[in-house]
Amino acid sequence: MNTTVFHSGEVAAQAMAGVATPHAAVRDWMPDQHRSFFALLPFLPIATAGEGGGPVATILTGPPGFVASPDPTTLRIAALPDPEDPVAGWLRPGASVGMLGIDLATRRRNRANGTLAAVDRDGLTVSVSQSFGNCPRYIQTRQWQAAPTRPGAVTHLPGLDAAAHAMIAAADTAFVASGAATAGFDISHRGGFPGFIASVGDTLTIPDFPGNHYFNTLGNLLLDPRAALLFIDWRDGTLLHLLGEAEIVWAAPSEQREMVPRAERLWRFSVTWGWRRPGALPLRWSRDGGSGAEG
Repeated sequence: MNTTVFHSGEVAAQAMAGVATPHAAVRDWMPDQHRSFFALLPFLPIATAGEGGGPVATILTGPPGFVASPDPTTLRIAALPDPEDPVAGWLRPGASVGMLGIDLATRRRNRANGTLAAVDRDGLTVSVSQSFGNCPRYIQTRQWQAAPTRPGAVTHLPGLDAAAHAMIAAADTAFVASGAATAGFDISHRGGFPGFIASVGDTLTIPDFPGNHYFNTLGNLLLDPRAALLFIDWRDGTLLHLLGEAEIVWAAPSEQREMVPRAERLWRFSVTWGWRRPGALPLRWSRDGGSGAEG
């Protein structure tokens, strides 16, 4: 493998960060261990293009096995978004999608990006064109259990209200969707100690910790600054979906970076719209005392 697996934004981000990534374990097929891993999961973060082509993100759920891989370039997902989900209506045949397989209990994660080959009443079929693993750093360990779904009324948010600020302040995990028409879409994980993401007004400041030097998210943002953030309330299954635009701060003042130890740079996310969906997920998570916040 060589840098041809990276699009122009990723190459530019690597250069701006002063790193070189001549070898990357990015495949256009899924190894067997990735295929079997997806089949173990009860939830799947997924991103695609929404209105105007900007990213939208959600989480699909089902009993383990609801995601299956009949062959190394296919994922079959036996789930569809709820009609109230911001992604509903955008998961169409031919759409670019990014998926993140993540097991919080074992801190294991794998990415799979591709194109929706089919959508039917039973779920989605994805043709995978990009597959790679991520390290377990910054994943907060949790155990899951199924719970009855009791969704409440959806709140539409033209900006962050007090409840959204409180949810972000308590968060130790977020998912970020990014992408562009020329590069496809991607969804990735961000984690840290509670409060690692700061919110003032309608702007979030997100630290960028050391990672695999692929710069998938920041590379996408160089091509298109639009992004989507997704937060989970682990206690009651509430989802907070946010849309906005990002600005990467490559050389943040040292006092800002020192506020979040180990952050190499920052990016700011200006919220333009959001949705709060109480009790949207039929899952609950509990901490088991472990932490991946420091890598």
